[in-house]
Amino acid sequence: MTLRFDGRVAVITGAGRGLGRAYALLLAARGAKVVVNDLGSSVRGDSVEGDPAAEVVAEIRAAGGEAVACGESVATPEGGQAIVDVALTNFGRLDILVHNAGNVRYGSLRELSYDDFESVLDVHLRGAFHVVRPAFPVMADARYGRVVLTSSIGGLYGNKGVANYAVAKAGMIGLSNVIALEGAESGITSNVIVPAAVTRLADGLDTSAYPPMGPELTAPAVGWLAHESCSITGEMLVAVAGRVGRAYIAETPGVHRPAWTIEQIGEQIDAIRDTADSWILPPVPAGHTEHLRKSFALVTKG
Repeated sequence: MTLRFDGRVAVITGAGRGLGRAYALLLAARGAKVVVNDLGSSVRGDSVEGDPAAEVVAEIRAAGGEAVACGESVATPEGGQAIVDVALTNFGRLDILVHNAGNVRYGSLRELSYDDFESVLDVHLRGAFHVVRPAFPVMADARYGRVVLTSSIGGLYGNKGVANYAVAKAGMIGLSNVIALEGAESGITSNVIVPAAVTRLADGLDTSAYPPMGPELTAPAVGWLAHESCSITGEMLVAVAGRVGRAYIAETPGVHRPAWTIEQIGEQIDAIRDTADSWILPPVPAGHTEHLRKSFALVTKG
């Protein structure tokens, strides 16, 4: 059965190029009405280079789909509200929110400027909140919503020279989990896509040894997370070069003692780090509570 989005309205940020463009084209081809948000900024986010949102809208319309362009910036609360308003004004509803907008500013911890740190957080992490905050009540009132936020292997594992990017992408995981928890009773799912694709954000990197890694290889995973049949929430899907997997956070059971010394931590560190019988605690329905319950159970057992 072909999964379609007829009657659904999607907002996709950073949809003028690369991954976002692939998402917009796929959802529109499957029947969604799409708000293509992109202000046409450079990779650093400090200048405007063309009007890619309008170009994607033209592609969608030429193929028989419905879309409107939005050049507002996700970097401010006002911009986030305006993006949501474009969906409501033009299509009367909002079912799907994919936050993909991003910028990159490199710098080691010795040299990264505060301005470059804040600029990346403004677009990635604060940008996510700026669109989620006005979109969430709309979805909750409609008793339906699909939110997809974008993290990165840089957010999961870090990378040199991009502390700003790593922090922003790691923060996306916590935000998605809260959306999933607060949205559960209203039919809202929230998940994270962890994509890797060769786009303009990879400019300057040596990708000659990479296998095919076009954005179109990631788009189907995002499409499923955005579909009404999506059966997961509060999770992370990794999509890289045709591989789709799940990333997750786990805890070791660790060691319980009624009191510790510094020396005892050192003596027990191998047992503390032993990953046998690890706990996987999904955020929904109650990962936070389950973490405490299992931890306290070790106290009573001891």
